[in-house]
Amino acid sequence: LNDNPSHYKITLTGTVKSPKINFDPPFLMLMPVPLDVKTEAAINIIPQDYLRQSQIQVELPELEPEGDDWIYPFTVQFPEGQDIFVSSDGTNKKLICHISFRSSTPVSFSGSIFFIDEEEN
Repeated sequence: LNDNPSHYKITLTGTVKSPKINFDPPFLMLMPVPLDVKTEAAINIIPQDYLRQSQIQVELPELEPEGDDWIYPFTVQFPEGQDIFVSSDGTNKKLICHISFRSSTPVSFSGSIFFIDEEEN
């Protein structure tokens, strides 16, 4: 440079990876049970491409049986925590999630439970 008219060009290339989560199993079917009996299942949440710690939040559906008030029959527990960590090798550890259902009112449901990270993905 120093009074040298030469120009230098630097080209950078890269790939942007968006964080995502996968589920094992990919869908969940809870067994029918008598009223006020709990049914539950465990799923693995598999985070990918998270570069910093994040926390998973859950949006559970509320149901309105015929002629009754809204009920909240689903519960979710994370026995090892809801935090996504980045390990020293850059991978993310899976999270275990227990989903349970109990209702004192007859109801059936087919729908979605939403898992959301801190960036609202």
